[in-house]
Amino acid sequence: MTRVWSSALLRRLRPGLLAAVVLSTAVFATALSAAPAADAGTAAPAAYPGVAPAPGAAATSTVEPTATAPPTAAPSTPNTSPFPPSAPTNLTASSVTTRSVTLTWTAATPGCCAIAGYDIAYYQAFSDVIYSASVGDVTTTTITSTIGPGQQFSFLVAARDVVGHRSGWAPALTVVTPVTDTGPDTTPPSAPQNLTVGEVTASTAALSWSPSTDDVGVSGYNVYQFDGWFVSRLIATVPGTTYTATLPSSTPLRNLYYVRARDAVGNVSIASNTVDVPIPPTPPPSACLVTYRNQSEWQGGFVATVTVQNTGAAPIDGWTVTFTFPGDQQVASAWNATVSQSGATVTARNVDWNRVLAAGGSATFGVQGRWSASDAPPTNFALNGAPCTVG
Repeated sequence: MTRVWSSALLRRLRPGLLAAVVLSTAVFATALSAAPAADAGTAAPAAYPGVAPAPGAAATSTVEPTATAPPTAAPSTPNTSPFPPSAPTNLTASSVTTRSVTLTWTAATPGCCAIAGYDIAYYQAFSDVIYSASVGDVTTTTITSTIGPGQQFSFLVAARDVVGHRSGWAPALTVVTPVTDTGPDTTPPSAPQNLTVGEVTASTAALSWSPSTDDVGVSGYNVYQFDGWFVSRLIATVPGTTYTATLPSSTPLRNLYYVRARDAVGNVSIASNTVDVPIPPTPPPSACLVTYRNQSEWQGGFVATVTVQNTGAAPIDGWTVTFTFPGDQQVASAWNATVSQSGATVTARNVDWNRVLAAGGSATFGVQGRWSASDAPPTNFALNGAPCTVG
C-alpha cells in the first residue's frame, strides 16, 4: 500500500527523523494485538466470613477466596535490544519507464532480529509531497503510483526487523523518467553541471552552466525558478549555456534557479544544482531632486543647466552628480562644477563655493556642448551614488 505524507516539514526531515514517521502498520497492529483483552462482564461480588448482608438484601452463601492459578508463561516484555538492522546498500534503478521505476538493492544485515521487510519513501523534485510504500523481505520492487513521463524522483529505502527496529536510509537515488517508451529516443540527456551566478544587478542575474551530453543530441536547456517551498516554474528555454534572469519584483521565500537539458523529442535531464540569488534590498526613498533644462539649442550645439536639491533632513558636505546622455552629446565646457565625461556618462563635482548642500538647499551648474544625431535630455541622475528624483 502507498501512503502519502503531504507536508513540507516531512520533506525537510533528516533521514533518521523521517524514519520515525513512516511507520509499518504491521508493527502497530502487532503491538495492539498483544494488549490484554478487557473483561466481557462483571463477576458477582464474593461474600466473606463474618460479613452480614445489607438490610433487605438476599442472603448469600459464604465463599472463601480462592488462589489464582500461577501463569504458565512469563509475561512478554518490550524488546530493548540496541541492535537495529544495517541500512540496505547499492540502491539502483534496474528499469525506468514513463510510468514505473523498478528498484533493486542489497539486503540489509540483521541486528538482533530477522529482517521483516523494507520501507520506501520517494518524492518528486521540487515538490512538497512525500510518498511511501512497504514491501516484505525482498530486494526489488516496482513503483508505479504517481509516476509519470518526464518527471524526476528521488527514492530512499530502509529496513525493518520483526520487532520494529528500523535501519537508516540507503543513500538517495535520483532518476528521471523518459517522455516515451516507444519512440526513437528514450534516453534523457545528462544533467547540466556547475550552475553558477555571475553579475547581479538590481533587476537581473547572469546564470551559466557546463553543457550536457546526450546519445542523440542536446537541443537546448530549460531554466526554472523555484521559491524553495511550493512553486517551481519554467521561465526560459535557451539554446546555449547562459541566461540572464529577470529578478522578481516581489521578494519570494527564496529565489532559487536550476536548469535541465532537453533533447529533440522532449526528454529532460535530472536537474542541475540550484543557485540562490538574493533579491537586492529596495533602495531608500530618494533624498535629492535634479532638474535638467536646455537653455538653448541649435544644430550641432546646446547649453543646459542642472539644478540639484538636497531633499533630505541633513546637510551634504561635498557632492557628485552623475548622469548619462541618451544622445551623442559631448560636453565642451562647464561652470559652477568640475565636469568630466566618459562615453555617455557625465560626472559633475562641486566647487569650493557650493560644496555644502543644506537640508532643502540646492546648487546649479551649467554645461555647453555639441551634438550630431540627438540632443535628448538625460532622465537618470544620482547624487553621491544614490538615485535622484527627476524634476
